[in-house]
Amino acid sequence: MAINLQKGQRISLKKEAPNLTNLMGGLGWDVAEGLGGLLGLLKPHEFDLDASVLCLNQEGKLNSNSDVVYFGNLRHKSGAITHLGDNLTGAGEGDDEQVLVELTNIPNNITKLVFVVTIYDCVNRNQDFSQVKNAFVRLVDSRNNKEIARYSLSGNGYEGKTAMILAEVYRHNDEEFLMI
Repeated sequence: MAINLQKGQRISLKKEAPNLTNLMGGLGWDVAEGLGGLLGLLKPHEFDLDASVLCLNQEGKLNSNSDVVYFGNLRHKSGAITHLGDNLTGAGEGDDEQVLVELTNIPNNITKLVFVVTIYDCVNRNQDFSQVKNAFVRLVDSRNNKEIARYSLSGNGYEGKTAMILAEVYRHNDEEFLMI
């Protein structure tokens, strides 16, 4: 059973998912209800949430722009991280965007993976996370499809927020940790 994480909580992946080698980060949300456009009559509101992974070195910095995996750079140069594509609307069930990570192939100069979610074109669309329905992120052990952790992005407290750091997977003393 997955751990429903709270903001600031940390878990040991060695303890919660022994022998974890491949994980999947999933992002899901539902299409917003209501109408948008001119006088609210033209089209339904569309929320385009985007999942990204920042690959940071031990100083907490990017080595290069190619260390950002997102809809415009679907694969890390090491081949260890793959974004499976951009969902523009949140339509459908389950994960709307997924990122696959092969932990054993992460280069040694990358010590932290930061999972980020943003709302595309949020300023022009006047959108924030308080308007998104049933949004969640989750980490899954790809070996056995077991959900390790889940975090809800919907509800109160998200007014004005258009980008969030969702999780960090990092190494410390040869052990991986997950922090929300």
